[in-house]
Order: sequence, then structure tokens, then C-alpha cells
Amino acid sequence: GQTPMFPRIFGHEAGGIVESVGEGVTDLAPGDHVLPVFTGECKECPHCKSAESNMCDLLRINTDRGVMIGDGKSRFSINGKPIYHFVGTSTFSEYTVMHVGCVAKINPAAPLDKVCVLSCGISTGLGATINVAKPPKGSTVAIFGLGAVSLAAAEGARIAGASRIIGIDLNANRFEEARKFGCTEFVNPKDHDKPVQQ
Repeated sequence: GQTPMFPRIFGHEAGGIVESVGEGVTDLAPGDHVLPVFTGECKECPHCKSAESNMCDLLRINTDRGVMIGDGKSRFSINGKPIYHFVGTSTFSEYTVMHVGCVAKINPAAPLDKVCVLSCGISTGLGATINVAKPPKGSTVAIFGLGAVSLAAAEGARIAGASRIIGIDLNANRFEEARKFGCTEFVNPKDHDKPVQQ
């Protein structure tokens, strides 16, 4: 962020169980299984009501905000001094406090240790491909870097019907796994003297 704010509890991808809810919260109850969402939805602003954007006027990602929106105060402290929040989630903790719009209720049968990647990595890559890039059927797609977000992007390109999905990474050990997510061919920039776009 532009404004360094420390100390703070980082973390944005997780799965959890609601322990308690604040006054006026009706969408969630103790015991609900949830995923944190660092780009939340108030469900009322023009962006939340649009099919083209999820950049909520109230809960859009903000790395500089280290407090709760309602009262401008932190919910974490040590020795009476505040510890600041991070992107409204602060998941590197045993317990956290989030705005109800930054929590997505999920099926309690879903294993939290596996579906936690849906709170960022999978949804980010898949969503960026299907909802933003929107590759036409039969198109060629290049994906730079083959980590979790990129593998989800490759899966999104496969679902969209791309005929060539080129995975580009400096680590050739990632290629075989990426094939399972839809990559059809690979480029390792280390194997070429010219820039890969050539």
C-alpha cells in the first residue's frame, strides 16, 4: 500500500467457521462455514448491482485501510496498542474480524483446508479469464507464470474453449502439472535468446 501501517496481521486467503456475528448481521450465524473475500460486496452500490464490476464502493480492496469501516477502529491489539487489519481479512491469525460483505458462506461439507484457495487463487485466475479476458472459442492464450492463480487462469481458458493455451514459466518442472489445467504447450524463457513475445 501507499501508507505503511504496522504492526498488522497479514493474510487474505483462508477458510473458517463463524464464531459470532455483530448486531444487524442476518446473512450469517455462528457455525457457518465461510471464505474471506478481500474485495467484498455491500450489495447496494452501483458496482455491486452491475454485472460488469465487483469493485464495491464500500468494500473494494484497500491495502491502506487498517481498521473496520463501521467505526474506524481496529479489532486487534496487544498491550493496549492496536494491531491493524489487512485488506479487511487478516487471515494469518487464529481468529479474525471481518465486515459481513467480505465473507462468503459455503457448504459445510466442503473441506476448509482445500476450498480455502477459492477465496483468492482459484477465483482470481478463473474469474480473470472467464469474466474479463473472455477468450473466444478457438483462440490462443498465453499465461505468464504457472502458480496457483495462473493454473486457474489456464483452466478458465480451457473452459472458454481456447484451442492453444501457452504456459510460460522459468521453471520447467511446472509444465506437467499445468497440462492438467489445460495448457497445451510451454515456453521457458531461459531456452531462448530473444524475448518470448518474439
